[in-house]
Amino acid sequence: MEDPYATVEIRNPNARDAVLNLKVRIADKYDYTLIDTGRQIPVPAKDKLTYRVPAKSKYTDKIAQCAVEPVATAAW
Repeated sequence: MEDPYATVEIRNPNARDAVLNLKVRIADKYDYTLIDTGRQIPVPAKDKLTYRVPAKSKYTDKIAQCAVEPVATAAW
């Protein structure tokens, strides 16, 4: 509980490097949003990486689910 986080795997199946928009929503058991965050992540061509999404909030003990947009859009 001192350093809570969610781990997300991001894949770039394309032939060129990309900066992808990552969107993550963390909610409680009633589907109330506790954390709603986004970030631009550079991902090399034909590669994947693991990204840690910080999940620290005053309601960290209430986290029940984490939803990630299944398809990341290109930032540029």
